Amino acid sequence: MDALEGLSIGLSQVLTPYNFGFMLLGTVLGLLVGVLPGIGGTAGVAILLPVTVFIAPGAAIMMLAGIYWGSMYGGIVTSILFGVPGNPWSVAVMFDGRPLAKQGRAGLAMMAAFTVSFTGAIGAALLFTFLAQPFASLALRFGAPELFAILLLAFATFVGLGGQSPFKTLAMIAAGLLLATIGLDTISGTPRLTFGTFSLLQGIHFIPVTIGLFGVGEILYNATERIRGLVADTHVKPRFADFVYAVKVQVRRWWAFLLNLAIGFVTGLLPGLGATPASFMAYGIARRTSKHPEDFGKGSIEGVMAPEIANNAAGTAAILPMLTLGIPGSPTAAVIMAGLFIWGLTPGPLLFEQNREFVWGFITSLYFSNTVAFLICIFLTPLLAMVLRVPYAILTPIIVVFSLAGAFTVNNSLFDIWLVLIFGVLGLLLRILDYPLAPLVVALVLGFPTEAELRRTLILGDGSPGILFTRPISAVVIVVALLLFAQPLIALVVKRLRKGPVPEKEPELVR
Repeated sequence: MDALEGLSIGLSQVLTPYNFGFMLLGTVLGLLVGVLPGIGGTAGVAILLPVTVFIAPGAAIMMLAGIYWGSMYGGIVTSILFGVPGNPWSVAVMFDGRPLAKQGRAGLAMMAAFTVSFTGAIGAALLFTFLAQPFASLALRFGAPELFAILLLAFATFVGLGGQSPFKTLAMIAAGLLLATIGLDTISGTPRLTFGTFSLLQGIHFIPVTIGLFGVGEILYNATERIRGLVADTHVKPRFADFVYAVKVQVRRWWAFLLNLAIGFVTGLLPGLGATPASFMAYGIARRTSKHPEDFGKGSIEGVMAPEIANNAAGTAAILPMLTLGIPGSPTAAVIMAGLFIWGLTPGPLLFEQNREFVWGFITSLYFSNTVAFLICIFLTPLLAMVLRVPYAILTPIIVVFSLAGAFTVNNSLFDIWLVLIFGVLGLLLRILDYPLAPLVVALVLGFPTEAELRRTLILGDGSPGILFTRPISAVVIVVALLLFAQPLIALVVKRLRKGPVPEKEPELVR
């Protein structure tokens, strides 16, 4: 089935009133989540994921898609108007968006950000549409060694490309894998790390951990930072002239659009990276290639556009390996993948054959959710900004209650409530100590399939891991993964070699 036929199937799914209504609801909720500083799309999707158990899977994933892409647009509002990023990937747009707002050009900054967010997301959606089926067809040829190699690559990208301390990243990956082993052994059914506790036999579920780390943990962290020192009297109404000027700039710099689209899409495909590093990478390249780099940080329109194109492209691309390989490209994609398991679906290449209405309905919803979010942002930005006038003391308990209720609905267990509270406090401590949360979450999600594929690989190789190097695809991927794991050490050695040996001080002459 070609992409155009798939889109026609998806169109019939999206335009169903039931599905479209939930997609619209998710987009509005995502915009509100994005506007609230410190919550973000990942936490919003995680908090509302348990609610989707009560609706059809097609409508559920469209709702989550609406939350995801709506939050991307919502984060623009608070970053530009108040200098407080609503999402991690909205930090880079704040560097020049906030100075433009201080100059009285907030309307131009937001209109430029909304416009390139829309075009970047649609461009990435087109790439997604035409690459999804070939990606899935290629994945059908993968056996256990290839799948294990790709899963290992997912962890390696955190260490080699994540930008965080490699030791802290490895510690968080190890913690996530350790949590994934709690419960019954996948092969023998023997209890592991349960310490005789009945509640741990079912393992540590992904949803309570994510809600605790990204939901409650972020709220506690923001409360300690007193992030709500915002201006309540900001009134902004983007003008049509701002829209025209933003389009002209984008057309004039079409090559920069294509470059940032490619940066975002490729970065999003790499497991473990996602929209945040893509936005910073695009911002840095835009500053280096600009004719006026001195304007960056002072209100450059290019500094607003570049990261927004990249982060929307990366956010879209991060879903592709999740659907076709079962490997999430970002923490938010990992949350959505957990939803597939909850709805009784298995991500991977067979999903395109066994549930094609579901898959193509989701792909088609990428176009509609972005269009709806774009139109809402253009016409209702002042109303979105009004959400920031609600006292944080009122918003906080409401979000916490929704978080606890969402965690409880997973297994109807009070144990999950305790997990949310424990990991909420743990998330606060990890944020204070500057430990990355994404590696832990992705390792927890991928821990089970990684162990399963490793065991199948060892069975195929009669207990020897050498089989990984006898198959072309797995051998190449394994070598790349090992190089990424070693990259921090290689960089350290190269840095010391460039400095050369430290010259010894000559002894002073005794007078």
